[in-house]
Amino acid sequence: MSSNESAAGIAHVYRGTFVHATYHTAVEILEDGLLGVDTEGKIAFIGSGKEVDRLSQKWGFEAFAVTQLGQHEFFMPGMVDTHIHASQYSYAGTALDMPLLQWLNMYTFPVEACYKDLEFARNVYTHVVKRTLRNGTTTACYFATIHTDASLLLGQIANDFGQRALVGKVCMDTNNFIPHYKETPEESEGETNRPVVTPRFAPSCSATLLGHLGEIAQNNDLHIQSHISETKEEVSLVKELFPDYDSYTDVYHRHNLLTDKTVMAHGCHLTDGELKLFRETGASIAHCPNSNISLCSGMLDVRRVLNHKVKLGLGTDVAGGYSPSMLDAVRRTLDTSKALTIQDTQYHTLTFEEVFRLATLGGSQALSLDENTGNFEVGKDFDALRVNTDAAGGPIDLINHGEGPKVYVAGKRVVPFVERP
Repeated sequence: MSSNESAAGIAHVYRGTFVHATYHTAVEILEDGLLGVDTEGKIAFIGSGKEVDRLSQKWGFEAFAVTQLGQHEFFMPGMVDTHIHASQYSYAGTALDMPLLQWLNMYTFPVEACYKDLEFARNVYTHVVKRTLRNGTTTACYFATIHTDASLLLGQIANDFGQRALVGKVCMDTNNFIPHYKETPEESEGETNRPVVTPRFAPSCSATLLGHLGEIAQNNDLHIQSHISETKEEVSLVKELFPDYDSYTDVYHRHNLLTDKTVMAHGCHLTDGELKLFRETGASIAHCPNSNISLCSGMLDVRRVLNHKVKLGLGTDVAGGYSPSMLDAVRRTLDTSKALTIQDTQYHTLTFEEVFRLATLGGSQALSLDENTGNFEVGKDFDALRVNTDAAGGPIDLINHGEGPKVYVAGKRVVPFVERP
C-alpha cells in the first residue's frame, strides 16, 4: 500500500462533480470525479470516474456501490463561519438601531447575562446549531458567554449534531454598564483552560486579564478569538484605555494574544502597520460584512488585507449580523467590495470565485484547521455539502437554454440559473 493510501477500509465512494478551492486556484471544478471516503471519514482517494474499475480493484470496493450524483448536483466543501455569537441568536434580526458600543450595553450584555440559566442556554444553542447546519455551516467558531457550564453545553450540542465547533467562553472583567455581567481576572483565568481563549475585546478586559489569557494560550497552544478595530469609536476608546501601546493590535500582541492560531473579528480600521503585524504573527481576520453594515461600523477592504498576505475568512457575526447564513456572508462580502468600487473606480473588486474560497478554504485557514478541512484533498476530512440545484421546491430555477448563451466559471461551462427572490 502506497503512502497515499489509507489504512482504513473504504466506506463510501461518490461519483459526480466536485467544486472546491485550492491554495492556488479560487475555484476548481472536477467533472466526473470519483472520491472515496474511508471508515474514519477521511478522503482516501480522488480520481476520474472513468477509472472506477481500476480504482475499485485497488481500493477494494464494488463499482455498483458507488453513489452517483445527478446531472444538477455537485459536492462542495462545508462552509466555515469564523465568527458567530451563539448567545446572541435569540434576537438576530432586531435591535440594529445603535452603534456598536451602545448596542452592547443596551441589548447584548443584558441578554448574555441570562445564560446562567442552562435551560435558556440549551434552547437557544440548540436552535443556532441546527440553523447554521441547515445553512451549510459545517464548521463554526462560536462566542458563548462568561458562563462556563453554558459554554460547555454549546460545545456538547454542536458535537451531538455533528458540527465542528470552536467554542470560546467569554472573558471580561470590565463592564461599567451591566456590573453583574463580568468576572474577576482570577475567575476568568480559572475557567479558561478551554480550546478557544476568548477575551471579549480590549475595552472589556484589564491588562492583567489579557496577560493571564495570553499566558494560558501560550502554555497550552490554544486557539484565540476576539474583536479588533470594528468601529472608529472603539479604536479611540482603546487608545484612551491603553495609552502606552502603539496601536489596538499592539495591545493584543504585547499580551501574547496574536499568534498563528488567532482570529480577530472585523479589523475595519486597521493600519498598514497593524496588518504587517498580523502577517508576521500569522494571525487572521474574520470579515463580517453584514454586521459591519448593520451597525454602521465600517467597510473592510478585503483586497487590501489579502494584498498584505493576511489570512482571512468570513463570519456571520450574529447578532450584529442579522443572518446566520454563510451564503449571506458571501453576498454581503461582494456587496461591500462593490461599494468600495463605487467610491473608487480603480478598485480591484473581489470576484465570486475569490469569495467562494474565503467561505470555505479561507475560513479553515483562518481557524488553523486547513490541515483537516476546507477543500477536497486526500487525507482531509470529507466535510462536504451535497448541493442539488434542481431540488423540488428549492430556491433555484434552472433555465434550459439549449444551445443558447454559455456561462463559464474558471474556464468550465456551467448551467445558467435564475435565483428566486
